[in-house]
Amino acid sequence: MEFSHFDEQGNAVMVDVSSKENTKRTATAQGTIQVSPEVMAAILQKKVRKGDVLTVAQTAGIMGTKRTPDLIPMCHPLMLTNAAVTFKIDEEANAITVFCTASTEGKTGVEMEALTGAATALLTIYDMCKAIDKRMVISDVHLVVKEGGKSGTFVY
Repeated sequence: MEFSHFDEQGNAVMVDVSSKENTKRTATAQGTIQVSPEVMAAILQKKVRKGDVLTVAQTAGIMGTKRTPDLIPMCHPLMLTNAAVTFKIDEEANAITVFCTASTEGKTGVEMEALTGAATALLTIYDMCKAIDKRMVISDVHLVVKEGGKSGTFVY
């Protein structure tokens, strides 16, 4: 297997995608944050002192997709055509699952953007709720599906 992120001398390099065709590319990532019953109640009742947690986390996740190449050294800057963050709330389990979908028409995929968006939204939930309880656990951040490009469709 050839690793394309290294040159002949073993130095890390950004992959040259100039010869690739532009195609529609979409990726969705997810992750979960486990919270206490007190944190869940505060989020759902919109009583967290820092504001509406899910609205702020949604905005932060979208911003995270757009800042991905600033955080991941060999990641190409992409012109995203869409970024969306949604939540699945499991009140019984006191868990919030974040889903982030990113799309582009380009020469390289948007998996890193979707993953960064999901992680940023989760970290924002943590940040906004840590004054209530610092024992929150972020877990299971992973790629769910990606479509487009040479490698085709991936489904977790």
